[in-house]
Order: sequence, then structure tokens, then C-alpha cells
Amino acid sequence: MVNKITVLIVDDHTIVRDGISALLALAGDIEVVGEAANGSEAIEKVRELNPDVVLMDVSMPILGGLEATRRICKEFRTKVIVLTQYDDKEYVFPAIEAGASGFISKVAASAELTTGIRSVYHGDSYLSPSIAKLLVEDYRTGDKRGNSDPYQRLTARERDVLKLIAEGYTTQQVADMLVVSPKTVEGHRTNLMAKLGLRNRVELVKYAVRKGIISI
Repeated sequence: MVNKITVLIVDDHTIVRDGISALLALAGDIEVVGEAANGSEAIEKVRELNPDVVLMDVSMPILGGLEATRRICKEFRTKVIVLTQYDDKEYVFPAIEAGASGFISKVAASAELTTGIRSVYHGDSYLSPSIAKLLVEDYRTGDKRGNSDPYQRLTARERDVLKLIAEGYTTQQVADMLVVSPKTVEGHRTNLMAKLGLRNRVELVKYAVRKGIISI
């Protein structure tokens, strides 16, 4: 009997987890062994279940997907595929830096998902074609993130979120001011902190002060 590739699905939406689980159930060589609703729970599940592959959402409560990916890749041999609705480079690069072996858009076909799982399980990396195209275009334009100042790597919206959070506004308040959802704000915050190498809000505020983004 051939051993199946064991998978842990991490997403804060139950309907998304159920949908992915149903899709993977059709693949004879893949078995979903668990689910988690946030990054912190994902780490505990990996420790308990030791899955071969984790499908990781980015924006989640308690602990975001990028930080969870970073910890899992550092502490365990489990491979991580970031599975998200965001398919632009501001999410791709932090995911790769965190140690992810793959990056697949949620709008991808189900066949792409199973192909990605099999690829990373066998030691390869996997990027959705749309993501690979982004990286090629990024290389061709010379934007290889070589700027010595990581602040220059932030998008305009990430800079807005950085400033507002540093000024003491809550996620909901920032969302209201920028006319976006709190989940979107959390996603921007996760990404900007990864790009700047910041671990918590205190470090974020200190960085903003040093940078002259806010004054005290």
C-alpha cells in the first residue's frame, strides 16, 4: 500500500477548509489529517500530527500565516504551501522569505492544488503560473528588492497602515479610515512587519519613530 501525502489545512473560514478538503478527497494519494483556524493552532496541529504539507492562509486572527509559516519551517520538517486570495508580489516575497515551498492562488484550478502538494512533498518548489509570471516580470524590470532600505519595499497602502498603527489606532479604526476590511488591514500589517523584520507592535512604533514617520 502506497503511503498517502498527509495535509493540514489552515484557514480561518470553515467553508474554505471544507471546500479544500472535499477537493483533496478526490486525489487518491492525498489525505487531509487535520484543520486549523489560525497560525497558533496550526503550529500545535503540526506538532501533534506531523503532516507532510501544510496549506496556509495568510490573513488570520491570533497569529498570521506568514509568522506561522516561519515558525513551522524553522521547527519542523513539514513543507508549507501558502494558499491565498492575494497573488501579487507584496505577498509572494514575504511568503518565500518565511520559508514557504509553494504559493498558490485560491482562484487556481483544483488540479493545480494537487500538483503543488505533490511537488513540494517530493522536495521541489511550486508557484502558480500567475505567480511565476510576476517573478519573471519583476526580474526583467530590475526590481529585485535590492534596495538597502526595506521601507522602500513597502507599498503605499502598507505605509499608510504602518503610520496609523504606530499612531495608536486599532485595526478596526484603521479599516474605517482606509475604507477596507479589518482582515485586509491585518494582511497589510503582517506583510509590512515581515518586510521590516519587526516582531510586535512595540518594535513597529519604535521603527516609526526612528524613521520619522511619527513623532513623540
